[in-house]
Amino acid sequence: MARANLKLVDCIRKAATKIENEGNYQWGHMGGCNCGHLAQEITHLSAKDIHQYALANRTEGDWSEQTAAFCPTSGYPMDMVISMMLDAGLDISDLKHLEKLSNPEILKGLPAESHYLKHNRKEDVVLYMRIWANQLEEKLLGNISVKIEEIQMESV
Repeated sequence: MARANLKLVDCIRKAATKIENEGNYQWGHMGGCNCGHLAQEITHLSAKDIHQYALANRTEGDWSEQTAAFCPTSGYPMDMVISMMLDAGLDISDLKHLEKLSNPEILKGLPAESHYLKHNRKEDVVLYMRIWANQLEEKLLGNISVKIEEIQMESV
């Protein structure tokens, strides 16, 4: 799973809110799909630019196919987008899972009534992304340790 960091958690939450509140979600559009919305938040590129970058790549297809052909030194614009996402803390498997809503760890966090998600249903994408952001945030909080004794001693 992704390297937990505040910026990534914030980007995932912003992407989920954008998908939920705006009418520009399109699973078949490289810039307006599950990964496309997250890419917009991380890279600050438009959905149109991301889609055009994907079409200009040597590989056609969805994010799974784009990531399978990823080469950080290719010079292709889509590989630059993927590199920026990896630099933000994601890994290739995160992108593949996000596109299909398939990460087993995230799916374990689903409410009982939401045991089956459709990868192209925006309400399901929003739920998946929010659970993912919460899990990453919990990892961050789990890494914070405060020595209470030291704090108490300093306040005396």
